[in-house]
Amino acid sequence: MPSKLSPAAQDVMDKALEDNVKFVSLQFTDVVGSIKNVVIPVSGLAEVLEKGIWFDGSSIEGFSRIHESDMFLQVEPASYRVVPWTKNGRATARLLCDVFRTSGEVFGGDPRRVLKNAVDGLMKEFGLTFHTSTECEFFLFAGEGHNSTKPVPHDVVGYWDYSPRDLAAEVRQEVMEALTDLGMVVERAHHEVAVGQHEINIRYDEAMSTADNTLMLKATIKAIAAKNGLVATFMPKPIAGINGSGMHTHQSLFDAKGDNVFYDAKDEYKLSPMAYSFIAGQIAHARALAAVINPTVNSYKRLVPGYEAPVYLCWGQINRSALIRIPHYSPGREKSTRLELRCPDSSSNPYLAAAAMLAAGLDGVRRGLKAPDPIEESAYEFTDEQLAEKGIRTLPTSLDEALDELSRDEVVKTALGGAYNAFVRAKRAECQAYRMQVTPWELEEYMEKI
Repeated sequence: MPSKLSPAAQDVMDKALEDNVKFVSLQFTDVVGSIKNVVIPVSGLAEVLEKGIWFDGSSIEGFSRIHESDMFLQVEPASYRVVPWTKNGRATARLLCDVFRTSGEVFGGDPRRVLKNAVDGLMKEFGLTFHTSTECEFFLFAGEGHNSTKPVPHDVVGYWDYSPRDLAAEVRQEVMEALTDLGMVVERAHHEVAVGQHEINIRYDEAMSTADNTLMLKATIKAIAAKNGLVATFMPKPIAGINGSGMHTHQSLFDAKGDNVFYDAKDEYKLSPMAYSFIAGQIAHARALAAVINPTVNSYKRLVPGYEAPVYLCWGQINRSALIRIPHYSPGREKSTRLELRCPDSSSNPYLAAAAMLAAGLDGVRRGLKAPDPIEESAYEFTDEQLAEKGIRTLPTSLDEALDELSRDEVVKTALGGAYNAFVRAKRAECQAYRMQVTPWELEEYMEKI
């Protein structure tokens, strides 16, 4: 029998009893951001809360080699949530876990640990906390009976349209209810630009909570879409010729008094010197950062001019072609001052993405980098000569190119900590697998022509 539990663990036990939970999903992520889990009956929860649970890490991407496969999970009690779509007689609770080695030391390759180390380092060095929010765009496609290689959008309406033809409106509302049940504060949901494309936003929070919530938001949307006979995807570019899906990420730093240190009332853009240096750091490291925040082959089919995806390394306020946008300031909303990094997509591991973004920005702060002049014209309209004249570089055009940039960037490499080697190994393998594919485009283009 377990010994007396800690107050936090006992609180979980009490909630599980009150919620009539039958099963508990113990969750963590692999290096590429896939949720992994082991499900236990609630009768085993007390022992897991006290002692953790062993698992074989040898088959988890980025976790362990065969000869050192045994690892164990320790539960974070504060992460207890009841999964809303499992309430019919088999109520299941979710608990997030940290990964440890057999020796009892923390596993540095655990993506959640990577972000914990980053935010702990920020607090220790600067006395600040990192706040973020993510705008996760996604598509809903027709499900059963349809070919997944030729996706069919679930509706025919457009950006922010209100129409009876927006067949996904009820699905979005069901998702919003589920996210609220999971303890998230949903701010808005709407149809996006492309046919079948949507966005649901949750309120900004400390970076760790946002990363946790981003993973659960994706899982929730996929589960409720499936329940309604649909397929949800966060793939950056599922259909050629229309807008892809991003994960615009809003960032700010707060001090111990709760003040936003990116805010300066006297500045034209209401930004502090620290904010400008943070911008400069992210622009300086953007090409390496891309490997982490745009980490799939498909990511670079979204990052092309003409579809509202930023490819130019510049910043501005009204310029949506820029890498970083400064949302307009509203009087009385000083705490909302933030930098919107527009290139990330939801194929990224949210823990590694946040850690890398923070490291890039802080390098600019440490070195006192000066942000380049803002660009308020559409960079899409610039000629190559104009881009060169203004010193505007572009993001990499492929995952391979981004990984090459990452290999040369010690700041971003260091930010990934123990996850770096496994991440690069997985992504190089992805590039190689893609290179060996023969695509439908190639068959159409070359079969009879050559």
